[in-house]
Amino acid sequence: MVIYRGFLSVFSRVPNRIPRYSVFTVWELGLKGISVHSHNTNQPIEVVMLDECKYWVSFVYCAETILLAFQNYILMLGTSVMIPSVLVPAMGGSDGDKARVIQTLLFVAGINTLLQALFGTRLPAIVGGSFAYIIPIAYIINDSSLQRISNRHERFIQTMRAIQGALIVASSIQIILGYSQVWGLFSRFFSPLGMAPVVALVGLGLFQRGFPLLGNCVEIGLPMLLLVIGLSQYLKHVRPIRDVPIFERFPVLICVAIIWIYSLILTASGAYRDKPNATQLSCRTDRANLISTAPWFMFPYPLQWGPPTFSAGHSFAMMSAVLVSMVESTGAYKAASRLAIATPPPAYVLSRGIGWQGIGILLDGLFGTGTGSTVSVENVGLLGLSRVGSRRVVQLSAAFMIIFSILGKFGAVFASIPFPIFAALYCVLFGLVASVGLSFLQFTNMNCMRNLIITGLSLFLGISIPQFFNEYWNLKHRGLVHTNAGWFNAFLNTIFLSPATVGLIVAVFLDNTLEVEKSKKDRGMPWWVKFRTFRGDNRNEEFYTLPFNLNRFFPPT
Repeated sequence: MVIYRGFLSVFSRVPNRIPRYSVFTVWELGLKGISVHSHNTNQPIEVVMLDECKYWVSFVYCAETILLAFQNYILMLGTSVMIPSVLVPAMGGSDGDKARVIQTLLFVAGINTLLQALFGTRLPAIVGGSFAYIIPIAYIINDSSLQRISNRHERFIQTMRAIQGALIVASSIQIILGYSQVWGLFSRFFSPLGMAPVVALVGLGLFQRGFPLLGNCVEIGLPMLLLVIGLSQYLKHVRPIRDVPIFERFPVLICVAIIWIYSLILTASGAYRDKPNATQLSCRTDRANLISTAPWFMFPYPLQWGPPTFSAGHSFAMMSAVLVSMVESTGAYKAASRLAIATPPPAYVLSRGIGWQGIGILLDGLFGTGTGSTVSVENVGLLGLSRVGSRRVVQLSAAFMIIFSILGKFGAVFASIPFPIFAALYCVLFGLVASVGLSFLQFTNMNCMRNLIITGLSLFLGISIPQFFNEYWNLKHRGLVHTNAGWFNAFLNTIFLSPATVGLIVAVFLDNTLEVEKSKKDRGMPWWVKFRTFRGDNRNEEFYTLPFNLNRFFPPT
């Protein structure tokens, strides 16, 4: 019998301590009526989980919970600031417009994260802005009818309204595929062999946001990378304060604080005074102009930029990004479930999560965030780096997003962290998510040539094809596909610029057409098939049951 220490979150009901890759039994513990086994049986449960993961939040350690939530908030700021910093100037917006868009994006991300943690997949995953939407948004920005507007601020407003309309229409794709259970039915074609390259490419496919961005300011990014690895791996067992492994739990907070202060000193000392403008933008802490332009108080509200405008071409182009974000979120959910010691989300739960993500994209369109939503891959990686996965932490992190988006000046202080600091974190976290994807291969027979071909081809084409398309694309160029139909160009370029989507197409097609019947065991189906349905594994109730007894009104199908 394995004995666990600490209390369990009311929302989570998941074991606190998991030993090394092993099969072990979990028995009921009499901790104030909270159990760690299924509600349906008093029998021990067999589980295969990751090394040293903890689904860990208690009422006793509320200070640690707050710090863990703030750590998640700091990490998701990178993408939340980076996307508007690229798009808003191209739309004609000023620094003040950029600050408002960042605040709106954070506000809606907080709402979407709460909805996903409470009613969606219920996994400890952060929902934030997505880079998958940049290509269709660039197509809208370059629309000739918008480019003819001479006043920059007016062009920004009209472009934002066009993006809002496209997001509102395109969100129907995920809402329909999610709540109709179509995506769940399609997931029946998934297997450990097919999902391994997809989840791996969710992490590996973001390599351009790792060292290439870090290299824009090596004197900040490289020390950050070395410090993160040193604290989180070599000093993780050092406990200088109250027997709490602070270097293992809070590597992001500690490293960001140290390197941020270091970059402030470099900026104040004039180290970048005569450097090129690109270097100053990457390295200086005062070049984003967020603190000076952000309002002290701003409450984002629907249609704050005016009524959305609708165009069939814009909407069709945006649908491609919605499909891509759905694929990437599916891979991120699979990784999050593994890192949070949960069972793989059943088809019903996966569809439910995709449906709520569609609602999130609808909110993006109504509020005007300037981009759509997806699961934050870096925050999924943080589950593994900190070895803590908890809904309570994620819910509190969502509260930080909402509060600091309303208190503009305070949020802008944290949003002014230089991008190379985040890029260093991405090198570790994206790589961790990729390795979680590869860990699914342990349930397959990798001595089988069929499996080796499918895995290798999916990974290689998943990296090679998007890289080929990327060489022909920029914000002002239509990309490799350049027909007279701009929406068609944006649609195909978006699909084939997504490594996870290309990997899914190749892996799932090959896995379901090559020697399917006689390869079930080699594909890992005996282990996988019991997780397809909600009732297939009695642990699913512990992880995925809706709160407030809502399963009575929305029973699993």
